[in-house]
Amino acid sequence: MSKTVPAVELEDVSFFYDGPPVLDKVNLTVEEGEFMGVIGPNGSGKTTLLRLLLGLLRPTVGQVRIFGQTPEHARRQIGYVPQKPHLDPDFPIIAEDMVLMGRLGQSRPVGGFRRADYEAAEKALAAVDITSLRRHRFGRLSGGEQRRVLIARALATEPRLLLLDEPTVGVDHRVEHEIYSLLDVLNKQLTIVLVSHDLGCIKEHVRRVACVHESVFCHTPEELTGEVIEAIFGGPRQMAEHHMPGR
Repeated sequence: MSKTVPAVELEDVSFFYDGPPVLDKVNLTVEEGEFMGVIGPNGSGKTTLLRLLLGLLRPTVGQVRIFGQTPEHARRQIGYVPQKPHLDPDFPIIAEDMVLMGRLGQSRPVGGFRRADYEAAEKALAAVDITSLRRHRFGRLSGGEQRRVLIARALATEPRLLLLDEPTVGVDHRVEHEIYSLLDVLNKQLTIVLVSHDLGCIKEHVRRVACVHESVFCHTPEELTGEVIEAIFGGPRQMAEHHMPGR
């Protein structure tokens, strides 16, 4: 029986801008179907890690593979949900057209969207339960509704891997719970990697947590004790002592 190719593989990855390494000798594997959370203090390298997975950055040293390919070659298999849309709130775009933007890399370059694009957008809207909002202007939707539109836009690419950057920032507890419950459902079909500062929700929903501070150390939610959390957010010195139990 052939071995299943992991959804994500980072092998001895280091990344430098102009100074010390932002990420240093990172080895990380995310299996297909997994739901992984990513946590760490501000400036720890979480955003850089996401950009490497998206192929927006290339590692200074090492290799990044998505389903056995470079991120550039696997880009159509990746859906990405940013923390917030880079869009003027007064821009007159409706929810359905926002979701269709996720098909721009899939559709033909000229001649407008195809029937398959509209069908993919319709399926994505239904998956996040906002079909009734399809004709509503995006800028007038609530924060939680906008998050669902952004998730639908990512789903419209028909990805195998869904990457999310702080998808619950700025929403209330009820909406936060609804979004995480939605992700639990989506995880039945997709591999999910989610960056978050919300340790409570991370521990409730994900299967493993990648703790980022130059390097990356993985824990199960049960292993995220107060001491481990203090090590993660306590600074470089404490993080240097942070390791997987038994290693």
